[in-house]
Amino acid sequence: MARTRKVTVSTDVHGHTAGWSETEQAPPVTPDPTAAAFFDVDNTMMQGASIYWFARGLAARKYFTTGDLARFAWQQAKFRLLATEHAGDMSQAKEAALAFINGWRVEDVERLADEIFDELMAPRIWTGTRKLAQRHLDRGERVWLVSAAPVEIGRVIAARLGLTGAIGTVAQVVDGAYTGRLVGDLMHGPAKAEAVTQLAAVEGLDLTRCAAYSDSANDLPMLSTVGHPVAINPDAALLRQARERGWDVRDFRTGRRAVKIAVPSTAAAGLVAGAVSAGLALHRRRRTP
Repeated sequence: MARTRKVTVSTDVHGHTAGWSETEQAPPVTPDPTAAAFFDVDNTMMQGASIYWFARGLAARKYFTTGDLARFAWQQAKFRLLATEHAGDMSQAKEAALAFINGWRVEDVERLADEIFDELMAPRIWTGTRKLAQRHLDRGERVWLVSAAPVEIGRVIAARLGLTGAIGTVAQVVDGAYTGRLVGDLMHGPAKAEAVTQLAAVEGLDLTRCAAYSDSANDLPMLSTVGHPVAINPDAALLRQARERGWDVRDFRTGRRAVKIAVPSTAAAGLVAGAVSAGLALHRRRRTP
């Protein structure tokens, strides 16, 4: 039996809108329980890094100054441009992430992420990428976000977009509060591929029937794990690899290829987390009698 789609209208960062007619009939769908899609978040599902926008929201709430945010944002952009991402840098990012979460209650992070999504993240969701995710959902497939950001932030974004769930960096929690330790490593590079493989085993997915989407060559391990990899708003290294391997390429930036310079991305999300942690430390000191 045919289904009638509800009107769905979304607006991208350039103000373009897209939607379906209320009377448009969608063909019947037989869900494939072995197929799914995995979407990177930063610069793939949204413009910029989710942790950066979360930090912007905290700055607006006076957890630290906008000057601190700008300084760390520049460091993050320089970090990516100089391609300095190696083991030592990721160790520093992990330490920054640990400092960021230490002492925070899970419910507070989720509440703030929910508020900040409406304020700063929702307007920056790429309409094109969102439509790709919706196509998978319309086919009865499950869709997960896969991000280096704390999994709680990823879950909020996934829930607000109507997706299945999120895979992200997992922090240790005791009595509802973060201990400052991570469970495993940052959800980055090969860790994403490993997490997707483990999820596929648990959920009974056939990875050859699954799709993955990312903007960064850092996610080549994840993209190579599935049968249908797609480069979204790709950096130069990923674009080169996609062309060599015959992968599909989608670019929704409409010529704004320098956006990753202006808006921090996943590669050094830990540095923005460092900015957040520094701001929170300052905030706590100011509050201490």
